[in-house]
Amino acid sequence: MNRPRSLRCLAALAVVALAATACGRSGQGDAPSGSSSQAATGRTAAELLPAQYRQKGVLRVATAVGYPPMEMYEPGTTRLTGVDPDLAKAIAERLKLKLELTNAAFDGLIPGLESGRFDLVMSSMTDSAQRRQAVDFVDYFRTGGVIMTKNGNPQGIKSLTDLCGKTVVLAKGSSNLQIGEEQNAKCKQKMRISQSEDAPTGLLQLDSGRAVATIVDYPVARTFTKKSSAYEVLPTQYGTAPWGIATAKSQGGLRDAVRMALQELIDNGGYRKILDTWGVGDSAVPEATVNDGQ
Repeated sequence: MNRPRSLRCLAALAVVALAATACGRSGQGDAPSGSSSQAATGRTAAELLPAQYRQKGVLRVATAVGYPPMEMYEPGTTRLTGVDPDLAKAIAERLKLKLELTNAAFDGLIPGLESGRFDLVMSSMTDSAQRRQAVDFVDYFRTGGVIMTKNGNPQGIKSLTDLCGKTVVLAKGSSNLQIGEEQNAKCKQKMRISQSEDAPTGLLQLDSGRAVATIVDYPVARTFTKKSSAYEVLPTQYGTAPWGIATAKSQGGLRDAVRMALQELIDNGGYRKILDTWGVGDSAVPEATVNDGQ
């Protein structure tokens, strides 16, 4: 994940002594994935679920609101909504469990998982090699940063190269800041980079003309452009990486059941329907995999 949530990433990783960046894909390792696993076992997600979870009858999932359209409060309420809450509900149904969804501080998600307070974490969390030292991931989403400009793209920006020599605003500590800085190192005429606390405050600099472009996570950018016609999103995504549903290292049985539940939702179309409902179907994964980031 990027954006100001990246600040929460850094806080979370300070707690668990992990780094926050990740991109690309790697081999699946020894964990079978997708429908091939079901073909080999002949078992459904609910059948794969360890007995301890069937006995409790509840799936405790934690998320951290404030990252639309992935996880947020329904306007005027404390009801959790978004891609992750909807997908968590669908997974719980495949496992024949009642969903117990909790909002928690982002920096407490992995510690809460490790302590047994939560069963799963679904909060736009990048599957990185560093985080996999602490948790396992069932990868369910793949996205990157996109360039946003004022509507009409008055500067004619088409790619990162076109940002050279221009004033760009990027969120502090984010992967998108890293993308911008890496591009700036290649520029003959350097960018003038200002850093904002988060994506919304960065857009204020576009509004005032203090910056001509920013880089924001694709799903967040889509949400902003749906709410306002003031902005334009360029199609290319940079620094793409998988986001994963986190499980404790000690709970391999739950991890495999969740992977199977996600694959069943992919196969029956329910997964894509949820993503399309929130306008982020372009970030769908073709199959459920485990620890597939780098």
